Amino acid sequence: MMPVVAPLDVTEKKNVIRVLLVEDDEDDYMLTKALVSARENANIKLDWVESYDRALLAIEANEHDVYLVDYRLGHHTGIDLIQEAFRAGCRAPMILLTGQDDLTVDQSALELGAADYLVKGRIDAQLLGRSIRYALRQASVLAEVAQKENKYRSLFERSIDAIFVANNELRFRDANPSVERLLGYSRDELRLLNPARLFADLNHLRELRFNVREHGQIKDYETTLINRNGRKRICLISVWAVEDVVGKPEWYQGIVRDITEQKRAQQDLILAEKLTMTGKIARSIAHEVRNPLTNLSLALEQLKDELDTDNEYVTMFTDIIGRNVDRIGQLITEMLNSSKPRELDRKKQDFNAVVKATLQLIADRIKLKRMRLEVSLAPDDCTALLDRDQVKTALLNILVNAVEAMEEGKGILSIKTSCIEDNWVCVEVADNGGGISDADRQRLFDPFFTGKSGGMGLGLTATQNIINSHKGTIEVDSQVGQGTTFRLLFPK
Repeated sequence: MMPVVAPLDVTEKKNVIRVLLVEDDEDDYMLTKALVSARENANIKLDWVESYDRALLAIEANEHDVYLVDYRLGHHTGIDLIQEAFRAGCRAPMILLTGQDDLTVDQSALELGAADYLVKGRIDAQLLGRSIRYALRQASVLAEVAQKENKYRSLFERSIDAIFVANNELRFRDANPSVERLLGYSRDELRLLNPARLFADLNHLRELRFNVREHGQIKDYETTLINRNGRKRICLISVWAVEDVVGKPEWYQGIVRDITEQKRAQQDLILAEKLTMTGKIARSIAHEVRNPLTNLSLALEQLKDELDTDNEYVTMFTDIIGRNVDRIGQLITEMLNSSKPRELDRKKQDFNAVVKATLQLIADRIKLKRMRLEVSLAPDDCTALLDRDQVKTALLNILVNAVEAMEEGKGILSIKTSCIEDNWVCVEVADNGGGISDADRQRLFDPFFTGKSGGMGLGLTATQNIINSHKGTIEVDSQVGQGTTFRLLFPK
């Protein structure tokens, strides 16, 4: 008897469940047809093909709702057919039929996506009909779930916000591309990564874990994260628990917002206000001091003409007065220069060459203090648009502070340049001096703040002013008793 694939008219298609039986034994087809012909299965329409190859052609035509597949199909098995059908993109449910109850076959079929598993000798009309309807309904539910999953997966993958899924230890289970871009690690690397490596302060990680476990969520927790390149990013982290059917936290979802630029803009605004105030003070002082200072200088020159210049004491005292007049004038000039916006003459410069030229200005001081200099210059192309003289001034202020912070004969000054993400050039200046306290670090760039006797506290203010004019950034890490590291970053 030839395989049976009967046509359906349009009205039948709306109500009938069209089933294809893949069976190489015609007697088994007749038995199955009899079961389908029962009254309770009136809306099931059975077609039949007898071979593996014909089955593939019928599956490709995609004209059936459910497939009944015999386990034995000549040189092939029903499991082979199910695998091949799914590889070809078939999503219709498939029910495996076999002549004996075999647990191994059962498990293999279900693992590969079979909707059900029936033993031929135990099938009756009611069981067959119920299995077909259940498989069809289950396929519909799974298709709907897959559609929703694809929709939310698309939102997850394309979101600008950094979204992640984690366990209760806040270890990554999944992360979207925005997380990968923020932290610099791939999705697979994040799954294996200990989250402690990402936090600048481990106490923040402990606090996050505690709040998430105790309260089920935490919103906009501010912390500093360290990306793969060692750059610190100020972030707001929100985490909430996703509960199972009994209300127990099953996994956690979170969002990370990078607010580094926002914080930097706030700091730049505060600095601009401070510099504006400093400029007003400086101009007021310059006006009030320079006029009498000029008179003092003129009077001193006149006095020199009237006094006995051969007298050793007269010469000594007039020289002291002259040097201090010049020093006061120089301090006023420095104060004015540190507070006014920098006009840059930016040109393409080799950043390594600029750093080496600046190191030459301080080389003698390092030798005199018997300190060790360690230099590591990036082998990459570190060309950037820079004002060479201004960058040298900014870096020199940092280097001088580093040398003065270290003990003579024991100091180690480390200089390292690098190119970050093809967008930035960076120089890192590290010393093994006394370090800076947290309180002092907060005020480090404030005008007139200094920890040195005799200093005006304008060097670092001028440095930050120069870096801000370049649209760059400056980062400071320090621990009391262990030294300080400054990182100066300039956009290429």
